[in-house]
Amino acid sequence: MRSRRIQILVALVLTALWGAGIFAAHANGHLRFLDRLEATLTDWRTQVRGVKAPPDLVTIVAIDDTVVKRGGSYPLPRADLARVVDTIVQFKPKVVAIDLLLVDRSAAIGDATLANTLATGPMVLAAAAIFPSASETVDPSSEGPLAVLPQAERFLRPLPAFADHAEVGVVNVATGQSGSPLSVPMLFRTRDKVELSFPLRVAARALDQPLTVAPDRLMLGDRAVPTDSDLALPITYYGPRRTIRTVSAQSIFDGTLDRAAIENRIVVIGASVAGGGDFYPTPFDSLMPGVEVVSTAITHLVAGDSIVRDRRVRIADALTAILLPMLLVGLLAWRRSALGIMAAAAVMTAWAGLNLYAFTHGIWLNAATTLAAAVPPVAVFAGVQLWAGGRRTQYFAAKSRSLAQFQAPAVQEWLARDPDFLSKPVRQDAAVVFVDLSGFTGLSERIDPDELRDILKTFHALIDKTAIDCGGMITGFLGDGAMILFGLPRAMPDDAARALKCAINLHRGLEHWIASLPPAIAGQLGFKIGAHCGPIVASRLGESHQHITATGDTVNVASRLMEIATQNDARLALSDMLLDTADFRGAPDGVLSGPLLAQVRGRSGVVAVWFWRDRDGPAQASTKAEAVD
Repeated sequence: MRSRRIQILVALVLTALWGAGIFAAHANGHLRFLDRLEATLTDWRTQVRGVKAPPDLVTIVAIDDTVVKRGGSYPLPRADLARVVDTIVQFKPKVVAIDLLLVDRSAAIGDATLANTLATGPMVLAAAAIFPSASETVDPSSEGPLAVLPQAERFLRPLPAFADHAEVGVVNVATGQSGSPLSVPMLFRTRDKVELSFPLRVAARALDQPLTVAPDRLMLGDRAVPTDSDLALPITYYGPRRTIRTVSAQSIFDGTLDRAAIENRIVVIGASVAGGGDFYPTPFDSLMPGVEVVSTAITHLVAGDSIVRDRRVRIADALTAILLPMLLVGLLAWRRSALGIMAAAAVMTAWAGLNLYAFTHGIWLNAATTLAAAVPPVAVFAGVQLWAGGRRTQYFAAKSRSLAQFQAPAVQEWLARDPDFLSKPVRQDAAVVFVDLSGFTGLSERIDPDELRDILKTFHALIDKTAIDCGGMITGFLGDGAMILFGLPRAMPDDAARALKCAINLHRGLEHWIASLPPAIAGQLGFKIGAHCGPIVASRLGESHQHITATGDTVNVASRLMEIATQNDARLALSDMLLDTADFRGAPDGVLSGPLLAQVRGRSGVVAVWFWRDRDGPAQASTKAEAVD
């Protein structure tokens, strides 16, 4: 009983460490795959919440396809844009925000007209942050509160003729792993400058409140902006496109613009032209215009209804990532039966419901990190619980069959005399043969699993017989391949010769076996073999189920020789060292071509490689000797 309590305590401690490690790794920018999972779960939670009526504060004046068809060009001529702005200003909006990059000169008259128009009302123009790569990065070497801000190379600002008559804000948004914007940075920086975001500029102007930038928060008047830890505003979409009030700029040219859509409101002018490029996927739309994403952020800032993902929420996420897995493991340990599993399932269901409820009520609790923290330890512990009942019986049964784990008879006899054989790693010389089927993965997608199993079983049996006949030991089958070791239980003078014989016999045996298969299968399969000799480190791994393995440069080279064989239209690649050690003088029924001085992937220097085939086998491409510096 005491032993079981200790085991449960250890399991709980390890579970807590796992949860803390997952949260810390993700918070520090690692485990990026969790961001994609969280983006997917966020889209799902948004869809479950459904369409939500936005506060009616913003009107989008869209430069859409109707406007472009009228004018015949895009971007909109500056004179036409000036007309749009002038009409809007006459209807007395709170602020006019132009989500268009006015960075290039156009016709002088059009630019002058627009500049004069911008001076007639409260204006905010869009700038863009230019980053050194596709992602907005944070310099980890930076110090101080500004270190968390996205650092740009430079800001692309409107022309001075326009910027002199308006405030300017950076319009970039932050997209998640799914491509959907999940937050909008409120501040951006270069090496010598900090700029406010476009939505923050617009909200501050619309509210006519002073903006306070503190190291850990933003204040609009006496109201805190609920930003994330990097001073970005999390956003959640109200619904599909045009959920926020939208009118076409064509209504201005037609003289049909409704004054009520403009007066005393925030007006955002932006493009929604098909093919314009400024579109993003959202939970409700595969393509939503960027101006609607920006308008969503502005609405959040002005109405104060953004979803909360601040420091307190992060602390709740950390505690959940640690305590929920511990609770689940504790329930499984408390009742080692279906009752414990049902209790754990009930807790997980309750957590999922609480997470969804919080999200629909404006609190964004991370779901992906919690799942990553909870599922692996719970699955492992549940598996251990199911296995624990028969563990002792299996343990003693495994001990009685320990010698049967090693396929080479010589090793079995050696273990009978010395049970501690290779309990400590041993350095020695050995020969290594690798064999692998080609095309097996593609074949497995097209044939029946039972037929595939029979093919693999026959393949393993052929390798097993060939290896044992030559005195080799199969250290492990790697699915459709195997590693054969010559040199255990101790190195012998003929290890290289027996490895060479094994490689050649495998070549012949596999050629005949593949030829005997049905043509539809034989045409899909091939094989490759690599053999090398040299120093290795031999050891035994595992506890109740042990196996012998070998590591070192010799093993790596033997494995890579298979790649070299494939690259040179051969099936069997032999190192020059193996042939010299085996004192190979050639065979009347085989053709040896080479040497080829080859660069082995992941290794400095070159290896002299020879290629062998049956004299009566299919012709293969000749090799050329290469000089490698």
